[in-house]
Amino acid sequence: MGILFLATLCGLGSSLTAVDNLGQIGESLGYPTKTISTFVSLVSIWNYFGRVFAGFVSEALLARWKVPRPLMLTLVLLLACVGHLLIAFPIPGSVYIASVIIGFSFGAQLPLLFAIISELFGLKYYSTLFNCGQLASPLGSYILNVKVTGMLYDKQAIKELAKKGLTREDVKELTCLGSRCYRLSFIILAGVTFFGALVSYILVLRTREFYKGDIYEKFREQAENADKEKGLVLSKPAAQKEVE
Repeated sequence: MGILFLATLCGLGSSLTAVDNLGQIGESLGYPTKTISTFVSLVSIWNYFGRVFAGFVSEALLARWKVPRPLMLTLVLLLACVGHLLIAFPIPGSVYIASVIIGFSFGAQLPLLFAIISELFGLKYYSTLFNCGQLASPLGSYILNVKVTGMLYDKQAIKELAKKGLTREDVKELTCLGSRCYRLSFIILAGVTFFGALVSYILVLRTREFYKGDIYEKFREQAENADKEKGLVLSKPAAQKEVE
């Protein structure tokens, strides 16, 4: 669970940071307001497709070829790295592609996370582990958004002011324009996401034997035991009636 939490903190934290800053990224690169709205819409749409794709495809791969679900998570995190690098080193139209990639990978990580938790640890403590998994998202976002991306953006904006002969006290809000505003931030986000992919791959190696077997066997046994207990409870009144 610690491995999964760390991978999720890196992956979801980076993706959520990118989504939160998407509007300001568009402004820094000189995109008009209408285009920035398109970026946000693309993230929302592909977030949905990512959720559907991850749930359907990972289940199909697992059922047909016994592909471990953590491997799907690793591939999704590697895909997210591409989206971050497209923002770090923008070319004309790259933010459109980055919006699609980041939205898709962000949406795909959530169903994979919760499916992996249920498969590896069962349902007895699922609600507790579910909330632990959920905690990784805001925690990663706080660290990477507030403590990394926000601070680096402000630092670059102050540099831009210094070039104009101004100081922080001369402006109400810090605004940075240019491709360098988010370059270092998104290089770091890409590196953090890649680290999360490596951590996720450790989980792949540790669970590959588990996923080669029948992962749903324990759930069927639990269901059968529950049915037997239910049958015993229902049969008691009949037995008591015969005695009477």
